[in-house]
Amino acid sequence: MPRMSKKRKHELSFYLNDRGRVTYNELCRKCQHGCKQSFRAVVIDCPRYLSKRAKKKEGHTE
Repeated sequence: MPRMSKKRKHELSFYLNDRGRVTYNELCRKCQHGCKQSFRAVVIDCPRYLSKRAKKKEGHTE
Protein backbone atom coordinates (compact mmCIF):
# COMPACT_ATOMS: atom_id res chain seq x y z
CA MET A 1 0.00 0.00 0.00
CA PRO A 2 1.50 3.37 -0.97
CA ARG A 3 2.33 5.87 1.73
CA MET A 4 0.46 9.11 2.17
CA SER A 5 2.20 12.35 1.33
CA LYS A 6 2.91 14.72 4.22
CA LYS A 7 0.34 17.19 2.90
CA ARG A 8 -2.39 14.53 2.64
CA LYS A 9 -1.49 13.15 6.07
CA HIS A 10 -1.77 16.62 7.60
CA GLU A 11 -5.18 17.17 5.93
CA LEU A 12 -6.54 13.86 7.23
CA SER A 13 -4.83 13.94 10.65
CA PHE A 14 -8.17 14.18 12.51
CA TYR A 15 -9.40 11.00 10.74
CA LEU A 16 -6.29 8.83 11.12
CA ASN A 17 -6.32 6.14 13.77
CA ASP A 18 -3.28 4.72 15.56
CA ARG A 19 -2.51 2.49 12.56
CA GLY A 20 -2.52 5.43 10.15
CA ARG A 21 -5.79 4.48 8.48
CA VAL A 22 -8.71 6.80 7.79
CA THR A 23 -11.52 6.01 10.24
CA TYR A 24 -14.96 7.57 10.53
CA ASN A 25 -17.51 7.82 13.33
CA GLU A 26 -19.56 4.65 13.90
CA LEU A 27 -22.73 6.54 12.93
CA CYS A 28 -21.17 7.79 9.69
CA ARG A 29 -19.42 4.62 8.54
CA LYS A 30 -22.31 3.29 6.45
CA CYS A 31 -23.74 6.69 5.54
CA GLN A 32 -23.85 7.47 1.83
CA HIS A 33 -23.40 11.23 2.24
CA GLY A 34 -20.03 12.99 2.12
CA CYS A 35 -20.42 14.82 5.45
CA LYS A 36 -18.63 12.11 7.43
CA GLN A 37 -17.29 12.87 10.91
CA SER A 38 -14.09 11.64 12.50
CA PHE A 39 -14.10 8.74 14.96
CA ARG A 40 -12.79 11.29 17.48
CA ALA A 41 -15.86 13.52 17.17
CA VAL A 42 -19.09 12.94 19.08
CA VAL A 43 -22.05 13.29 16.74
CA ILE A 44 -24.92 14.82 18.69
CA ASP A 45 -27.45 15.23 15.91
CA CYS A 46 -27.06 14.41 12.24
CA PRO A 47 -29.76 16.00 10.05
CA ARG A 48 -29.33 13.32 7.39
CA TYR A 49 -29.43 10.31 9.72
CA LEU A 50 -32.66 8.39 10.18
CA SER A 51 -32.76 5.16 12.10
CA LYS A 52 -34.90 2.30 10.86
CA ARG A 53 -37.36 2.95 13.69
CA ALA A 54 -37.72 6.67 13.00
CA LYS A 55 -41.13 7.74 11.79
CA LYS A 56 -41.20 9.93 8.74
CA LYS A 57 -42.65 13.35 9.42
CA GLU A 58 -45.73 13.90 7.33
CA GLY A 59 -48.18 16.78 7.17
CA HIS A 60 -50.57 15.43 9.83
CA THR A 61 -52.56 18.09 11.67
CA GLU A 62 -53.82 15.94 14.54
